[in-house]
Amino acid sequence: MFSLSSAPAKQSVSETITVLSGRLSSATLLEDRRAAILGLRSFSKDYPASVASGALRSLIGSLSKDGEDVDTVKVVLETLLMLFSPNEDSPEASEEIALWLADEFTQRQENITLLLDFLDTNDFYSRLYSLQLLAAILSARTERTEECIFTAPLGISRLVSVLDDQRDAIRNEGIILLTYLTPTSIEIQKLVAFENAFERLFNIIEADGALSEGGRTVEDCLILLANLLRSNTSNQSLFRESGCINRLADLLGRVLKPQSEGAEIATWAQTQKNRNIYAFLAVIRLFIVRGSAGTSLNQTAIWRHGLAYHVLQLAFSHEAQTQIKAEALTTCGDVIRQNAPLQESFAQLMVPSPLAGADPTAEQANGRAKVYVIDGLLDLTLCLQDPQEFDLRFAACECLQAYFANHAEVRLHFLGRAIEGHQAGVDESSNVLTVLLQPPTDVSDPYRQWFAAVITFHLLFENPAAKAKAMSLTEGDSSDGEEVVTGIQTITAHVTSGLRRGDDGRVLVGYLMLLLGWLFEDLDAVNDFLAEGSNVQSLIQAVSQPPAVSGGELVQGLCAMLLGVAYEFSTKDSPVPRATLHSILTSRIDRDQYLDRLVKLRSHPFVRDFEVTPQKLDASSLGRLPDVFFDRIFIEFFKDNYSRIARSIDREPGMEISVVANGVQKGISRELVDSLRGQVEEKERALKEAQAALTTLEGQLGQEKADHRRTKETAALEMSRVKTVNEGLQKHHGEELRKLQGQMAAKENDHRKQLAQVQTQQAARDGDHQKQLAQLKAQQTALENEHQKQLAQVRKAAEADAERVQRRTDAEIADLKATISRLEVDIMKTQKAKTQEFKELQARNAASLTEQKDKYESEMRSQRESNEAALKKLGEERDAALKETREAEAKYKTLEKQLSEGGSKTKDLQAKIKKAESELSESKKARETTQSELDDLLMVFGDLEEKVAKYKARLVKLGEPVSEGEDDDDDDDDDDEDDEDDDDDDDEDEEDDDEEEKDVKKAK
Repeated sequence: MFSLSSAPAKQSVSETITVLSGRLSSATLLEDRRAAILGLRSFSKDYPASVASGALRSLIGSLSKDGEDVDTVKVVLETLLMLFSPNEDSPEASEEIALWLADEFTQRQENITLLLDFLDTNDFYSRLYSLQLLAAILSARTERTEECIFTAPLGISRLVSVLDDQRDAIRNEGIILLTYLTPTSIEIQKLVAFENAFERLFNIIEADGALSEGGRTVEDCLILLANLLRSNTSNQSLFRESGCINRLADLLGRVLKPQSEGAEIATWAQTQKNRNIYAFLAVIRLFIVRGSAGTSLNQTAIWRHGLAYHVLQLAFSHEAQTQIKAEALTTCGDVIRQNAPLQESFAQLMVPSPLAGADPTAEQANGRAKVYVIDGLLDLTLCLQDPQEFDLRFAACECLQAYFANHAEVRLHFLGRAIEGHQAGVDESSNVLTVLLQPPTDVSDPYRQWFAAVITFHLLFENPAAKAKAMSLTEGDSSDGEEVVTGIQTITAHVTSGLRRGDDGRVLVGYLMLLLGWLFEDLDAVNDFLAEGSNVQSLIQAVSQPPAVSGGELVQGLCAMLLGVAYEFSTKDSPVPRATLHSILTSRIDRDQYLDRLVKLRSHPFVRDFEVTPQKLDASSLGRLPDVFFDRIFIEFFKDNYSRIARSIDREPGMEISVVANGVQKGISRELVDSLRGQVEEKERALKEAQAALTTLEGQLGQEKADHRRTKETAALEMSRVKTVNEGLQKHHGEELRKLQGQMAAKENDHRKQLAQVQTQQAARDGDHQKQLAQLKAQQTALENEHQKQLAQVRKAAEADAERVQRRTDAEIADLKATISRLEVDIMKTQKAKTQEFKELQARNAASLTEQKDKYESEMRSQRESNEAALKKLGEERDAALKETREAEAKYKTLEKQLSEGGSKTKDLQAKIKKAESELSESKKARETTQSELDDLLMVFGDLEEKVAKYKARLVKLGEPVSEGEDDDDDDDDDDEDDEDDDDDDDEDEEDDDEEEKDVKKAK
């Protein structure tokens, strides 16, 4: 026996979770289920795997079952969210749990739809937690979740409607979920956009303080806008046609309004403002991606609504951060790139001067001098010397390149103004040609010359007219006795002197990029370069000797390429003849060394990885210059022509390159000219020989003509004779033809008469056939009607037979079921009566012999065990009989179903009914056998009671005392145990009977 004071056994965590899971799945009361969910929630953070494996489906089912109860839904959603984000120190924490949970939701569409349904409620926690749970599922299984939300009824519409919620927490969660949902799927982007998402997002931005005062929500809205617009022409068109470009312009215009003096902005607020503006500019740039189909329309719309003007003013604002201004300049460049009308209008805009010491006579705006935008861009590019301003200078240079990209007239105009300004000596600080042609003085700012070289490279690249115009640029006045030096020679001199001084590699790379772009496919420029013989020697020395400057491999490779370009486009008439230049190159630089320099340049990380390397200042490297050496267009030019320049040294000097510049072909092989002249002379000799042969042939032709004339006359005489003979034959044939025609006419008349007779006979036959056909049709109709009547009678008879058989079968089934129920009740009554008799017999057993007490008890125990085994066996047999009965009933159901399908299967059903009846009779026999065995067992119990009575009588006769108390106690204990066993058996029997009654009711 257990002590009442002993404490109950302590349950483990897994057992507790199992109990709670079972209670959640089986509880019928809402309060019980909620209590189980609260218990599971307490374990979710620390034991997510156990809770998920035991109760996940029950939790999801509770959302469906108890969806109307707000408190239960809140607790369930909290529990599910905890499963997605367990404690890091949990022993069961694993990334696979989130995947498993997401799979359970996404593999069944109704689970995702269930979460979306909660968005239709107005309850705060139901909406908030549903959004958070959808975001967690989306993060784990992105593609499947996108598909489920896309196919759910009004799924996207419900999510977008969350943006109208006035509660910030729910609205912000909706923005975040839509942001995660829309980066890749074009179809989802379209659906979100067509739910008026643009207007809703702009309303949120306005309500949250716009760009200047808005918080993280504004940035999230802009990120969501970017997702909807990125590479989606349809959404961009909808955005443009909905007037949203104008709203963008209004947002940026408010940022540019001057703030009140003395107003201070907190550091965190200024940081968030910069993030908002940066995200805003990123949204604009999505409309003007290079090569996109709608870029031209978007450029025009941005310009027309004044958005481009506001972006430009932001770029030149003195209050904006450097990175913001750089991004704004890049955006301006994308707006006007390859759009001729906008490029021409762009130059007319005025901006605040970027330099502190601006011209005081210039136009003023808000107390600041204003300059034309091109001058302002040149000032930014060439005059800023702070290394931290590199990104701004680079963006200004990119904007200038966009200004004259693919616009030859703008290039020539810009170059002409630069040449005039250089020759006049006006504004030398921001003139690219002046910066190029003057020797570098400020070694701390190598990018001044680099930017000037890059801008000039873009002006001249693939522009023969601009190259020809630049050839007129010279240094020195011949009237004053000064040596006149061309621009190419001046720049080359800067390269050679820089190599000797060890100047910064960026300056030399800039000069060499410009020279390569200028000399390529320009024979006049190559001749100008070769006019100074020391240039070739200096470059050869730079290629062959170890580099003495920073970026030495880059400089060596570019010098080798410049020599290759000079040789490729040199001619026999060049200052250094082509053959001589080839001899110098092959003698001073062997072929392997030349190719090695080019290969090293091609494989250098700055060239090889240019497309994936950001051309920006590294914020982590304070005090260092950025690793920006090359221009994007030059890298494309280099990679496109690398193989050609590498093979140029293998080309024979006699083979010159033909180049067409400004419609004039330049360069030709002199040996080819000599060869052509020899061919012309040979052709002339052949022509004379042909003329002599022609004279001979003309004489022969005259003789042939005379012979032909005589032959023709002879043929004419022969022809006249043949005509006479032919006329006689034709006359004879005409007479015969007339005779044959007469005979043919007579035969045709006979045939017509015969045909008329045959037609008359055929008409008579057709009439007979029609009459016979009508009679046959009438007979057929009568037969069909008769068959229909017979068929209806047969069908009615069959249906009546089927109904009669079905009624008979139903009655037999009902009788069988009633018999089964009656037998079961009889069995129960018999069992209870026999059990009661057995208990009364045991109660009358009073005492036993002292000497035989132990033996008697052991016999009774063994007998009881055997009886219990027999009872258990009888119970099993009874269960088997019940099982057979249920199977018979199931077969009856099957037969009923088959009977309902039609009368054609009646015979088969009757056979199956007979089989079921036989099985039922067998089950009855089994029950009778069981009952007989139970009667035998009761008889055995009666014999035992008689033996006990005899033993007691013998003890009394022998005078032995009989301990009635002990026997009674033992008997009572045994009786109690038997009563418990009997009660258990009775309970089991009652449960079985209840189940059988339920099965019978279901079968009925």
